[in-house]
Amino acid sequence: MNLETFEKRLPWMVVGIVFVISLGGLAEIVPLMASPSLAEPVAGMKPLTGLQLEGRDLYIREGCVGCHSQMVRPLRAETERYGHYSVAGESVWDHPFLWGSKRTGPDLARVGGRYSDDWHREHLIDPRAVVPESNMPGFLWLAETVLDGADTADKMRALRAVGVPYTDEQIETAGSDVRGKTELDAMVAYLQQLGIHLKARR
Repeated sequence: MNLETFEKRLPWMVVGIVFVISLGGLAEIVPLMASPSLAEPVAGMKPLTGLQLEGRDLYIREGCVGCHSQMVRPLRAETERYGHYSVAGESVWDHPFLWGSKRTGPDLARVGGRYSDDWHREHLIDPRAVVPESNMPGFLWLAETVLDGADTADKMRALRAVGVPYTDEQIETAGSDVRGKTELDAMVAYLQQLGIHLKARR
C-alpha cells in the first residue's frame, strides 16, 4: 500500500495516526514512570498530620487551587520570586495533586514558614488588612467552624491504602489531634507546611 492510497482511506489514516501518537506518548511516559525520582519522597518528608490533612481538604473545598498554583516552574523569574522549583518528590503522597496552573494569586508551593500563623489568620479573614491590593475574598467562617475530627482517621486509612505511610498510632490519635480546633487552624497548619521539606534539604 503506497502513501497516497493510505491517505485516501480514512480508517487506515485514523489507525496510523493513533499508532504514531501512542508510540510518542509511550516514549515520553514510560521513562518517567521508571524514574525513581517520581516515586521517592523528598528527604525528611513526613505525611500530613491530622490537622494539616483537614486543612488540605478545606483548601480543596474552598476552591483555593482555582487561584493559587502549587508548582514553581524551573524558570528564572519563578525561582527568584518563589524559591526552588517544585520537584516530584514533594507530591508523591498527594491525592489528588493540587499543582494548579492559574496565578490570580501567588504560587503557594513555598509559602510554608514565610509568614507567621497570625499573618495567615488575618489574611484569610480579611486579606486586604495585610495585602491592600489583594482581590482575594475573606473566609470568615473558617474561624467560626470547629472541627470534630470524626472522619480524620478514616481519611488517613484511605490514604494509607494508596501508599501514604501513616502509622497505626498516627491514625488512632488523629481525631483527638483535630477535635476542638477551628477550620482556620487547620488551613493555617496546611499552608505552613507547604514547601518546607525541600527548604530544609537545601
